[in-house]
Amino acid sequence: MFGSTPPPQSEASPFHPRSPYAASKCAAHWYIVNYRGAYRIFASNGILFNHESPRRGENFVTRKITRAVGRIKIGLQSKLFLGNLQASRDWGFVGDYVEAMWMMLQQEKPDDYVVATEESHTVEEFLEVAFSLLG
Repeated sequence: MFGSTPPPQSEASPFHPRSPYAASKCAAHWYIVNYRGAYRIFASNGILFNHESPRRGENFVTRKITRAVGRIKIGLQSKLFLGNLQASRDWGFVGDYVEAMWMMLQQEKPDDYVVATEESHTVEEFLEVAFSLLG
């Protein structure tokens, strides 16, 4: 949603979507804001940065890495091919994000919230940690 908006982003940061997916998320955000104002419904927006779980699809880089690490460990794979290792992301744990969403619903008034770790890590750093766990 934030696209080219420089970090750190907050609830007040402007949106600059850079894909149809991001544009659709921005549209949904504004629908909630408008409905909340017009109809006084309790609806909050969670602007969630990347959050990871064991259920993450294997087409995502984090699962591609963790799956390859496991396969390499048991001898089913010998190489891992990836793109830009310097790509940087704010990755969090899905359980923490679910708790944040629950907390949004416990507030007296609805609002918009950014949910993030405030730490960016590169794919290379993710790789280093994943392979360090092999021993």
